[in-house]
Amino acid sequence: MSPPPHGRTRRVDLVRLREKLPASVADVVRQYERHLTLERDLSPHTVRAYIGDSVALLGHVAGNKPENADVGRIDLTSLRSWLAAQRTAGASRTTLARRAAAARTFTAWAHRMGHLAADPGPRLAAPRPHRTLPSVLRADQAKDAMAAISSGASEGDPVALRDQAVVELLYATGIRVAELCGLDLDDVDYSLRVIRVLGKGGRERSTPFGVPAERALRRWVDEGRNALVAPDSPPALFLGARGGRLNQRAVRSLVHDVVAVVPDAPDIGPHGLRHSAATHLLEGGADLRTVQELLGHATLATTQLYTHVTVERLKAIHDRTHPRS
Repeated sequence: MSPPPHGRTRRVDLVRLREKLPASVADVVRQYERHLTLERDLSPHTVRAYIGDSVALLGHVAGNKPENADVGRIDLTSLRSWLAAQRTAGASRTTLARRAAAARTFTAWAHRMGHLAADPGPRLAAPRPHRTLPSVLRADQAKDAMAAISSGASEGDPVALRDQAVVELLYATGIRVAELCGLDLDDVDYSLRVIRVLGKGGRERSTPFGVPAERALRRWVDEGRNALVAPDSPPALFLGARGGRLNQRAVRSLVHDVVAVVPDAPDIGPHGLRHSAATHLLEGGADLRTVQELLGHATLATTQLYTHVTVERLKAIHDRTHPRS
Protein backbone atom coordinates (compact mmCIF):
# COMPACT_ATOMS: atom_id res chain seq x y z
CA MET A 1 0.00 0.00 0.00
CA SER A 2 1.46 3.34 -1.00
CA PRO A 3 1.69 5.98 1.72
CA PRO A 4 -1.34 8.19 2.09
CA PRO A 5 -1.09 11.82 0.94
CA HIS A 6 -0.06 14.61 3.24
CA GLY A 7 -2.15 16.93 5.37
CA ARG A 8 -5.81 16.61 6.14
CA THR A 9 -6.41 14.03 3.41
CA ARG A 10 -3.72 11.82 4.91
CA ARG A 11 -5.31 12.06 8.37
CA VAL A 12 -8.72 11.11 6.99
CA ASP A 13 -7.24 8.15 5.11
CA LEU A 14 -5.44 6.96 8.23
CA VAL A 15 -8.66 7.11 10.24
CA ARG A 16 -10.38 4.97 7.60
CA LEU A 17 -7.43 2.59 7.49
CA ARG A 18 -7.52 2.19 11.26
CA GLU A 19 -11.22 1.39 11.12
CA LYS A 20 -10.50 -1.48 8.69
CA LEU A 21 -7.85 -3.13 10.86
CA PRO A 22 -8.72 -6.52 12.38
CA ALA A 23 -10.14 -6.28 15.90
CA SER A 24 -7.03 -7.83 17.44
CA VAL A 25 -4.69 -5.38 15.68
CA ALA A 26 -6.96 -2.43 16.46
CA ASP A 27 -6.76 -3.45 20.12
CA VAL A 28 -2.96 -3.41 19.95
CA VAL A 29 -3.10 0.11 18.50
CA ARG A 30 -5.39 1.21 21.35
CA GLN A 31 -2.98 -0.27 23.90
CA TYR A 32 -0.10 1.58 22.26
CA GLU A 33 -2.12 4.81 22.28
CA ARG A 34 -2.76 4.44 26.01
CA HIS A 35 0.95 3.78 26.56
CA LEU A 36 1.92 6.97 24.74
CA THR A 37 -0.72 9.04 26.52
CA LEU A 38 -0.62 7.73 30.08
CA GLU A 39 2.84 6.26 30.54
CA ARG A 40 4.95 8.51 28.33
CA ASP A 41 2.73 11.56 28.87
CA LEU A 42 3.16 12.78 25.29
CA SER A 43 1.14 15.66 23.91
CA PRO A 44 -2.05 14.87 21.95
CA HIS A 45 -0.38 16.11 18.75
CA THR A 46 2.60 13.77 19.23
CA VAL A 47 0.35 10.84 20.09
CA ARG A 48 -1.67 11.40 16.89
CA ALA A 49 1.51 11.48 14.83
CA TYR A 50 2.90 8.28 16.39
CA ILE A 51 -0.40 6.43 16.01
CA GLY A 52 -0.83 7.63 12.44
CA ASP A 53 2.63 6.39 11.48
CA SER A 54 2.01 3.05 13.18
CA VAL A 55 -1.32 2.58 11.40
CA ALA A 56 0.29 3.52 8.07
CA LEU A 57 3.04 0.97 8.69
CA LEU A 58 0.52 -1.76 9.49
CA GLY A 59 -1.43 -0.90 6.35
CA HIS A 60 1.74 -1.11 4.25
CA VAL A 61 2.64 -4.51 5.68
CA ALA A 62 -0.85 -5.77 4.81
CA GLY A 63 -0.59 -4.63 1.19
CA ASN A 64 -3.95 -3.62 -0.24
CA LYS A 65 -5.86 -5.63 2.39
CA PRO A 66 -5.76 -3.80 5.75
CA GLU A 67 -8.12 -6.39 7.16
CA ASN A 68 -5.17 -8.80 6.97
CA ALA A 69 -2.83 -6.55 8.97
CA ASP A 70 -0.68 -8.38 11.52
CA VAL A 71 1.76 -6.76 13.94
CA GLY A 72 3.82 -9.94 13.99
CA ARG A 73 4.63 -9.57 10.27
CA ILE A 74 6.64 -6.38 10.80
CA ASP A 75 10.30 -7.06 10.08
CA LEU A 76 13.32 -5.13 8.82
CA THR A 77 12.38 -5.73 5.18
CA SER A 78 8.88 -4.34 5.64
CA LEU A 79 10.20 -1.32 7.54
CA ARG A 80 12.65 -0.53 4.75
CA SER A 81 9.96 -1.07 2.13
CA TRP A 82 7.61 1.30 3.98
CA LEU A 83 10.20 4.07 4.06
CA ALA A 84 11.21 3.45 0.44
CA ALA A 85 7.61 3.79 -0.72
CA GLN A 86 7.31 7.12 1.07
CA ARG A 87 10.60 8.32 -0.40
CA THR A 88 9.33 7.45 -3.87
CA ALA A 89 6.15 9.42 -3.13
CA GLY A 90 8.25 12.51 -2.37
CA ALA A 91 8.56 12.50 1.44
CA SER A 92 11.39 14.73 2.66
CA ARG A 93 14.43 13.53 4.57
CA THR A 94 13.04 15.14 7.71
CA THR A 95 9.71 13.36 7.32
CA LEU A 96 11.42 10.03 6.68
CA ALA A 97 13.63 10.45 9.74
CA ARG A 98 10.64 11.27 11.93
CA ARG A 99 8.60 8.33 10.66
CA ALA A 100 11.53 5.96 11.06
CA ALA A 101 11.85 7.10 14.68
CA ALA A 102 8.11 6.55 15.17
CA ALA A 103 8.38 3.06 13.70
CA ARG A 104 11.29 2.19 16.01
CA THR A 105 9.30 3.40 19.00
CA PHE A 106 6.34 1.22 17.98
CA THR A 107 8.35 -1.94 17.30
CA ALA A 108 10.27 -1.57 20.58
CA TRP A 109 7.00 -1.32 22.50
CA ALA A 110 5.41 -4.17 20.52
CA HIS A 111 8.40 -6.40 21.28
CA ARG A 112 8.29 -5.60 25.01
CA MET A 113 4.58 -6.41 25.08
CA GLY A 114 5.06 -9.71 23.26
CA HIS A 115 3.41 -8.69 19.98
CA LEU A 116 6.70 -9.06 18.08
CA ALA A 117 9.09 -11.97 18.47
CA ALA A 118 12.07 -9.72 17.70
CA ASP A 119 12.50 -5.97 17.41
CA PRO A 120 13.76 -4.94 13.94
CA GLY A 121 13.79 -1.25 14.82
CA PRO A 122 17.42 -0.89 15.99
CA ARG A 123 18.63 -2.14 12.58
CA LEU A 124 16.53 0.36 10.64
CA ALA A 125 18.66 3.14 9.20
CA ALA A 126 17.06 6.37 8.08
CA PRO A 127 18.45 9.53 6.48
CA ARG A 128 19.46 12.23 8.90
CA PRO A 129 17.10 15.20 8.69
CA HIS A 130 18.46 18.43 7.29
CA ARG A 131 18.94 20.95 10.10
CA THR A 132 17.68 24.10 8.48
CA LEU A 133 18.48 27.41 10.10
CA PRO A 134 15.33 29.04 11.50
CA SER A 135 14.27 32.47 10.38
CA VAL A 136 14.74 35.04 13.13
CA LEU A 137 14.21 38.73 13.66
CA ARG A 138 17.12 41.06 14.09
CA ALA A 139 17.19 42.82 17.46
CA ASP A 140 16.04 46.08 15.84
CA GLN A 141 13.19 44.27 14.07
CA ALA A 142 12.08 42.71 17.34
CA LYS A 143 12.11 46.18 18.90
CA ASP A 144 9.95 47.49 16.03
CA ALA A 145 7.51 44.59 16.47
CA MET A 146 7.16 45.35 20.19
CA ALA A 147 6.61 49.03 19.38
CA ALA A 148 3.92 48.13 16.86
CA ILE A 149 1.98 45.96 19.28
CA SER A 150 2.36 48.63 21.98
CA SER A 151 0.81 51.32 19.80
CA GLY A 152 -2.19 49.10 19.19
CA ALA A 153 -2.77 48.79 22.96
CA SER A 154 -2.39 52.50 23.64
CA GLU A 155 -6.15 53.16 23.70
CA GLY A 156 -6.85 50.41 26.22
CA ASP A 157 -8.92 48.02 24.12
CA PRO A 158 -9.04 44.70 26.06
CA VAL A 159 -8.10 42.52 23.08
CA ALA A 160 -5.26 44.89 22.14
CA LEU A 161 -3.98 44.79 25.74
CA ARG A 162 -4.06 41.00 25.65
CA ASP A 163 -2.29 40.87 22.32
CA GLN A 164 0.49 43.12 23.58
CA ALA A 165 0.99 40.96 26.66
CA VAL A 166 1.05 37.81 24.52
CA VAL A 167 3.68 39.08 22.11
CA GLU A 168 5.83 40.64 24.83
CA LEU A 169 5.77 37.44 26.88
CA LEU A 170 6.54 35.19 23.91
CA TYR A 171 9.60 37.23 23.01
CA ALA A 172 10.71 37.84 26.60
CA THR A 173 10.64 34.15 27.57
CA GLY A 174 10.99 32.15 24.37
CA ILE A 175 8.24 29.78 25.54
CA ARG A 176 6.32 27.61 23.09
CA VAL A 177 2.87 28.71 21.94
CA ALA A 178 1.26 25.68 23.63
CA GLU A 179 3.03 26.58 26.86
CA LEU A 180 1.77 30.15 26.64
CA CYS A 181 -1.83 29.10 26.01
CA GLY A 182 -1.62 26.70 28.96
CA LEU A 183 -0.62 29.38 31.47
CA ASP A 184 -2.98 30.17 34.36
CA LEU A 185 -3.14 33.33 36.42
CA ASP A 186 -1.29 31.78 39.35
CA ASP A 187 1.59 30.69 37.09
CA VAL A 188 2.89 34.28 37.11
CA ASP A 189 5.11 35.47 39.97
CA TYR A 190 5.37 39.23 39.60
CA SER A 191 7.67 39.64 42.62
CA LEU A 192 10.34 37.47 41.00
CA ARG A 193 9.25 38.19 37.42
CA VAL A 194 9.07 34.50 36.48
CA ILE A 195 6.40 32.25 35.03
CA ARG A 196 5.88 28.58 35.82
CA VAL A 197 5.74 26.67 32.54
CA LEU A 198 4.62 23.09 31.92
CA GLY A 199 6.67 21.95 28.95
CA LYS A 200 7.01 18.85 26.82
CA GLY A 201 6.85 15.54 28.64
CA GLY A 202 5.24 17.22 31.64
CA ARG A 203 8.54 18.89 32.59
CA GLU A 204 8.02 22.02 34.67
CA ARG A 205 10.40 24.97 34.63
CA SER A 206 10.51 28.58 35.73
CA THR A 207 11.28 31.18 33.08
CA PRO A 208 12.08 34.84 33.79
CA PHE A 209 10.67 37.82 31.93
CA GLY A 210 11.67 41.47 31.84
CA VAL A 211 10.12 44.78 32.83
CA PRO A 212 8.33 45.49 29.48
CA ALA A 213 6.59 42.10 29.62
CA GLU A 214 5.68 42.69 33.29
CA ARG A 215 4.09 46.04 32.44
CA ALA A 216 2.10 44.52 29.57
CA LEU A 217 0.97 41.58 31.70
CA ARG A 218 -0.11 43.75 34.63
CA ARG A 219 -2.06 46.09 32.38
CA TRP A 220 -3.80 43.18 30.65
CA VAL A 221 -4.74 41.51 33.93
CA ASP A 222 -5.73 44.72 35.72
CA GLU A 223 -7.46 46.58 32.89
CA GLY A 224 -8.33 44.19 30.08
CA ARG A 225 -8.96 40.63 31.24
CA ASN A 226 -12.19 41.28 33.17
CA ALA A 227 -13.82 42.59 29.99
CA LEU A 228 -13.43 39.14 28.39
CA VAL A 229 -14.32 37.01 31.42
CA ALA A 230 -17.45 34.89 31.01
CA PRO A 231 -19.33 32.91 33.73
CA ASP A 232 -17.60 29.70 32.65
CA SER A 233 -14.15 31.20 31.98
CA PRO A 234 -11.20 29.09 33.15
CA PRO A 235 -8.41 30.59 35.31
CA ALA A 236 -6.35 31.00 32.13
CA LEU A 237 -3.91 33.89 31.96
CA PHE A 238 -5.01 34.68 28.41
CA LEU A 239 -8.64 34.54 27.31
CA GLY A 240 -10.20 34.52 23.87
CA ALA A 241 -12.91 36.94 22.76
CA ARG A 242 -15.64 34.59 24.07
CA GLY A 243 -14.05 34.05 27.45
CA GLY A 244 -12.45 30.68 26.84
CA ARG A 245 -8.76 29.90 26.98
CA LEU A 246 -6.91 31.61 24.15
CA ASN A 247 -6.13 29.07 21.42
CA GLN A 248 -2.89 28.53 19.58
CA ARG A 249 -4.29 29.38 16.16
CA ALA A 250 -5.25 32.87 17.32
CA VAL A 251 -1.76 33.42 18.73
CA ARG A 252 -0.13 32.30 15.47
CA SER A 253 -2.30 34.70 13.45
CA LEU A 254 -1.49 37.50 15.87
CA VAL A 255 2.28 37.06 15.62
CA HIS A 256 2.20 36.83 11.83
CA ASP A 257 0.17 40.06 11.67
CA VAL A 258 2.46 41.93 14.05
CA VAL A 259 5.67 40.93 12.27
CA ALA A 260 4.13 41.76 8.88
CA VAL A 261 4.24 45.49 9.67
CA VAL A 262 8.00 45.43 10.34
CA PRO A 263 9.97 46.37 7.19
CA ASP A 264 12.05 43.52 5.70
CA ALA A 265 11.23 41.17 8.59
CA PRO A 266 10.88 37.45 7.77
CA ASP A 267 7.40 35.95 8.00
CA ILE A 268 7.50 34.18 11.35
CA GLY A 269 5.04 32.89 13.92
CA PRO A 270 5.35 32.24 17.66
CA HIS A 271 8.11 29.69 17.13
CA GLY A 272 10.01 32.31 15.17
CA LEU A 273 9.83 34.58 18.20
CA ARG A 274 11.19 31.69 20.26
CA HIS A 275 14.08 31.30 17.82
CA SER A 276 14.65 35.05 17.91
CA ALA A 277 14.74 35.14 21.71
CA ALA A 278 17.28 32.31 21.83
CA THR A 279 19.46 33.90 19.17
CA HIS A 280 19.44 37.30 20.87
CA LEU A 281 20.31 35.72 24.22
CA LEU A 282 23.34 34.00 22.70
CA GLU A 283 24.37 37.13 20.83
CA GLY A 284 24.17 39.00 24.13
CA GLY A 285 26.57 36.60 25.82
CA ALA A 286 24.34 33.92 27.39
CA ASP A 287 25.86 30.43 27.50
CA LEU A 288 24.27 27.40 25.86
CA ARG A 289 23.36 25.66 29.12
CA THR A 290 21.44 28.71 30.33
CA VAL A 291 19.54 29.01 27.05
CA GLN A 292 18.81 25.29 27.12
CA GLU A 293 17.28 25.65 30.57
CA LEU A 294 15.27 28.73 29.63
CA LEU A 295 13.81 27.13 26.50
CA GLY A 296 13.15 23.76 28.12
CA HIS A 297 15.20 21.74 25.62
CA ALA A 298 15.69 18.14 26.69
CA THR A 299 19.14 17.98 25.11
CA LEU A 300 21.89 20.49 24.46
CA ALA A 301 22.05 19.37 20.81
CA THR A 302 18.75 21.13 20.12
CA THR A 303 20.02 24.38 21.64
CA GLN A 304 23.25 24.16 19.65
CA LEU A 305 21.28 24.87 16.47
CA TYR A 306 21.13 28.51 17.56
CA THR A 307 24.92 28.78 17.60
CA HIS A 308 24.82 28.16 13.84
CA VAL A 309 22.29 30.97 13.49
CA THR A 310 24.51 33.44 15.30
CA VAL A 311 27.61 32.35 13.34
CA GLU A 312 25.78 32.74 10.03
CA ARG A 313 24.58 36.19 11.03
CA LEU A 314 28.08 37.23 12.08
CA LYS A 315 29.45 36.01 8.75
CA ALA A 316 26.77 37.95 6.88
CA ILE A 317 27.60 41.13 8.80
CA HIS A 318 31.32 40.60 8.15
CA ASP A 319 30.75 40.07 4.42
CA ARG A 320 28.61 43.19 4.25
CA THR A 321 30.78 45.54 6.28
CA HIS A 322 34.42 44.48 6.28
CA PRO A 323 36.54 46.14 3.55
CA ARG A 324 38.45 42.90 2.91
CA SER A 325 35.63 40.43 3.29
